[in-house]
Amino acid sequence: MNKADLIAKVAAAAEVSKAQAQRLVEAFIGAITVALAAGDDVTLTGFGRFAVASRAERQGRNPRTGEAILIPARQVPRFKAGNRLQEAVEALDPRNQEAAK
Repeated sequence: MNKADLIAKVAAAAEVSKAQAQRLVEAFIGAITVALAAGDDVTLTGFGRFAVASRAERQGRNPRTGEAILIPARQVPRFKAGNRLQEAVEALDPRNQEAAK
């Protein structure tokens, strides 16, 4: 699913126009982005948690030359799925459905 598909699903579920749904989706993404940029976590109970994590400085290799390079430390966004989201995804796994029988 891409952003346009998501907007169409939101429009149908909320019974609003696609233009209104687009504004809602973009506002949602923007709010999460602003919060993470400020160093805050965003927790949506049952869905998941967006957070900022520190990635340490490390050694890497230039794939063209094989030369060792230093990759600087940086901040990266992270997402951890909530219980309801995890359970919904696990329910799709055919191995879990066979085990329940």
